[in-house]
Amino acid sequence: MKTDLSKTESQKKIRDFFLELKDKTPKEIKKIKRLAMHYHISLNKYKKLYCKKCFSVFNSKNSEIRIKKEFKIVRCKECWNIKRYKT
Repeated sequence: MKTDLSKTESQKKIRDFFLELKDKTPKEIKKIKRLAMHYHISLNKYKKLYCKKCFSVFNSKNSEIRIKKEFKIVRCKECWNIKRYKT
């Protein structure tokens, strides 16, 4: 039987999850994203920590980071997806 979390409990669970992101699998990241979508919780500051396409964690081994003029460009080495952020 599933138990429903309150919105504050789910926010705390999401915050705790992203504090220890190094050991997480793409499946766990996808699960947390679905939890946030269910409770309408924004992942603004956490979106830059994982790949949007394959949900792998960005770290020094599986991502390339470049800075060009106004943008920070991050390329995932798992799926070769590119994310651009304004600096």
